[in-house]
Amino acid sequence: MSAGVGAGDDRDQVLAEAVRLRESGSREEARALLVPLSERFPDDAEVAYQTAWVHDTLGLEAEALPYYLRAIQRADGAGGLSDDDRRGALLGLGSTYRVLGRYEEAVTALREASEEYPDDGALKTFLAMALYNTGHAHEAMGTLLRLLAATSRDPDIAGYRPAIEYYAKDLDETV
Repeated sequence: MSAGVGAGDDRDQVLAEAVRLRESGSREEARALLVPLSERFPDDAEVAYQTAWVHDTLGLEAEALPYYLRAIQRADGAGGLSDDDRRGALLGLGSTYRVLGRYEEAVTALREASEEYPDDGALKTFLAMALYNTGHAHEAMGTLLRLLAATSRDPDIAGYRPAIEYYAKDLDETV
């Protein structure tokens, strides 16, 4: 570190470079910067989140998991996460649990995240997948139908929105 440059300045520069590398597809290079940065700043939620994310993009979900947990646990303190990054970390955590076959933990994480961010369709979609994995296909289908009805721009679907929302409550209902 050069004279006059503080640890925080160095952190910001390294983090920005790592994000740039990840976004440009140089994920291994980004990981090579983020792992030591995370070791230097273990209480920094943003660094932990970016480290988790790069592991996730490399298919290293088991390695990503502790970084997601650290990012979320540290998010309320100094070096916390922006609202968008918190959403991303919660989605990443739930999705990672699911990919690792830890379905109940995925449902719990994604359900809590969906309650915190009720308008986030991606969270609901991943929750539906985890619900399916836990044998709750009925709830998963209802979640997806409500999301489809609320977000589709397809005029044919929009015309049936009330019916889709109604049947999403109970797919087994008959007359």
